[in-house]
Amino acid sequence: MSLPQLYPILDAGTLATLCDPGELVDFLLQTATELFAAGCALMQLRAKQMTADEQLWLAQAVRQALPSATLILNDRADLAVAAGFDGVHVGQEDLSPEAARTLVGPGRIVGLSTHNAQQFAAALLEPVDYLALGPVFATVSKANADPVVGLEGVRAARRLLIESGKAVPLVAIGGINRENARAVLAAGADSVAVIGDLCRAPGDSARAFFRLML
Repeated sequence: MSLPQLYPILDAGTLATLCDPGELVDFLLQTATELFAAGCALMQLRAKQMTADEQLWLAQAVRQALPSATLILNDRADLAVAAGFDGVHVGQEDLSPEAARTLVGPGRIVGLSTHNAQQFAAALLEPVDYLALGPVFATVSKANADPVVGLEGVRAARRLLIESGKAVPLVAIGGINRENARAVLAAGADSVAVIGDLCRAPGDSARAFFRLML
């Protein structure tokens, strides 16, 4: 598969810090709608602090608001299917990619996070559609984040991909913004996952990213 160069993540925890209590859902939906209008056709929803019922309700609301977008749900393959999402993104401590694939079936997307060269090499053997590597830079959007891999980590992952002969996109994540995104893509990433630098004025921010990527 191919991925757009900009991969927005709708992180409920981050967005909650930017709006009043009780306004998170509306704020998140507005953010998602503005990103889609700006040209972001694929997004990931991450709501780690929510219960399963809350995540499902929110995912269904996002699906209803963006019926033609490609939507990925973080962690929960079962909820991704229930909400009509297009795929799931799992981490090293979540459901295994093989189990996630079994749940979502062959027609949906499965992405996997990795945090170092060893994990990335092992992930190349998994039934996934794309692989994420990070954090590339220091990030505040994830508690207990793994050590940064830097641009050299992205280059190393690209070399592993080439050597493997496997045609899966490489998504870089962690501390990526408009100042460093081009360097990350130049280091070998196919796509950059962005959270914080898309939260304020999301439509204008996304368009600024697109201009940088030309």
